[in-house]
Amino acid sequence: MASQYAKDMMGNDASGHDWWHIYRVTELAKRIAKEEGADIFICTLAALLHDIADGKLNESEELGLKKVKDWLHIQSVDDDDISHVMEIISTMSFKGGGQPPMTTLEGKVVQDADRLDAIGAIGIARTFAYSGAKGSIMHDPDLKPRTNMNQTDYRKTQATPINHLYEKLFKLKGLMNTKTARNIAEERHQFMEEYVERFYLEWDGKK
Repeated sequence: MASQYAKDMMGNDASGHDWWHIYRVTELAKRIAKEEGADIFICTLAALLHDIADGKLNESEELGLKKVKDWLHIQSVDDDDISHVMEIISTMSFKGGGQPPMTTLEGKVVQDADRLDAIGAIGIARTFAYSGAKGSIMHDPDLKPRTNMNQTDYRKTQATPINHLYEKLFKLKGLMNTKTARNIAEERHQFMEEYVERFYLEWDGKK
């Protein structure tokens, strides 16, 4: 049921938060949960629902969270499980960095899975897809990456996909919670570094 609900809610999104993002995060969450000994049911349910309440995709994050919580009650999910899932999805977002750590192993697992889908080859593709959907240009050498951002700066001010790699993606390897995710992140991070190096060479006509 949660899979179908996520498909119905996210299926037509063109910003990189579509159903296939949900699918990949869920598969990663199950993989990490198995390795780390986390509750696979909670991790799977939170992964499937984690973007439905996102403030970028709703009138407000509060209304998005209420929508998810109401749906869980309709599905007769146990109250303790609802509380656990809601805690995870309401606190796992990057939001410019500087967020407090997740309080449960399951939260750490789902956050890691979501962050892993933001890096590597998929992460680069999603960054360009999101920027294109928002009307951003691909690259501007005169526009430098932003530093010391708060949530408003992160969401509202001008950015390019290349700068986004510096503002967020390159930071994620060091923010992984679990050993399993850190191992996966290492290779994905290296790929991004190689990609950016190649991008600049091609940008300047050197390759």
